[in-house]
Amino acid sequence: MSHEQKAQFAVVGHPNKGKSSIVSTLSHNDNIGISSRSGTTEKADRYTVTTDHGCYDLIDTPGFQRPTKVLKWLNQQCSNTSERAQTVVSFVNNSECQRNFPDEVELLKPMTEGAAILYVVDGSRPYGPEYDAEMEILRWTGQPSMALINPIENSDCIDEWENALTQYFKSVRVFNPLKADFEKQIELLQTFAHLNPKWSNQLKQIVKDLLQKREQQCHDSIIVLARLVDDLCQYQQCQKVLTPDQAKQVRPLLEKQYKHWMKQREEKAIKELLANYAHFQTQFSLDQFDLPPDLFDCDEWYAWGLNKKQLTSAAAVAGAVGGAAIDLAVAGHSFMLGAIGGGLLGAGSAWFGADKLIDVKVKGLPLGGYQACVGPIKNRNFPYVIIGRFVHMFRQISQLNHANREALNFNATDFQEKVALLEKSEQKELHRACDLLIKQKPVDNLADVLMPLFRADTD
Repeated sequence: MSHEQKAQFAVVGHPNKGKSSIVSTLSHNDNIGISSRSGTTEKADRYTVTTDHGCYDLIDTPGFQRPTKVLKWLNQQCSNTSERAQTVVSFVNNSECQRNFPDEVELLKPMTEGAAILYVVDGSRPYGPEYDAEMEILRWTGQPSMALINPIENSDCIDEWENALTQYFKSVRVFNPLKADFEKQIELLQTFAHLNPKWSNQLKQIVKDLLQKREQQCHDSIIVLARLVDDLCQYQQCQKVLTPDQAKQVRPLLEKQYKHWMKQREEKAIKELLANYAHFQTQFSLDQFDLPPDLFDCDEWYAWGLNKKQLTSAAAVAGAVGGAAIDLAVAGHSFMLGAIGGGLLGAGSAWFGADKLIDVKVKGLPLGGYQACVGPIKNRNFPYVIIGRFVHMFRQISQLNHANREALNFNATDFQEKVALLEKSEQKELHRACDLLIKQKPVDNLADVLMPLFRADTD
């Protein structure tokens, strides 16, 4: 598809107004250079956004440097309005202009090749008459255009910008590339479809593709979680030894290796989640999150998994207590479960495995010697903790803009509320699945069971 046929948008404006950030966010590309230093973009760079059934180009351009002088040159060369667009072409092709106005030549060239205009301004800085020359030059190109107000530091000057921009542009939108969620990005693309009627069908199909891709990304994330929770609940670290005494001596090393593997496995899942949403430059460490530093901080498990009341209900649903409690749990009579749970928990936390976090066994081998094994974790809350942490990370990463290059830093979770809001049948399926996981039994439909926990983030 040639540039004339394909939808293309030149992102232009004053230096350091967030043009590259807008391109990065809309193209879902975190490899685009972003800097607070003026003049980071020196050449017009074309980025193609490709979907299953279409594509369009975003062109990151240098900022205007000498718009007043450029407009003066254009006025000197042009005798009437009908020649304005051709005069801009002459400016771009003029060797003397290429030497004296390299930035303006670079930013105007895509428009002479048919690109529509996305003019970016900073809504936190006052409007000034020096911008008139920029907007007048863009009007000379004759290309379809819209203006984007980027509130870089605050929204103090948005109103005066809107008043000025509507004099030059039919469409004006406020768009913060660092905070705009996926829905805002889709809304902007839908607006693009109105800039050039010839591109309308292309862009509508691209929007449809992006929405379908979003659904697939969510599904793939659920698969990543299903594999993670299954691996962590199943894992054992074993070592062959000659005597029971050697088994006792090797236990601290096995526990250290066990915990290291578990942490590495969770970090691997987060990397897969980041890659699923095309975040390749995002730096992270589990220690940076507002999470326990590892999966073995039992004091934090009620924050990241289920609370005591929910655990009691889960155990009842999964068949861990008498049949009457199961019926009551299914019916939702939590006042009875509270009384039952209080008794169980008061009798001793061992029922939930809190005093036996990691199962440690030493067993004789058929051909002689012994084997020391650490794991798996027996605490009933453990699979919920894994799921809760991952769902929380999913919520952040799936909404993370590609222009936002700060390291991930997550706040406290609301996983318990998410579980409470599930339908009763969905809660039952989740509790039964976690009961099987903690017993190292397979759950064939685990991805389907986990899906409702992601629903609120994709609706």
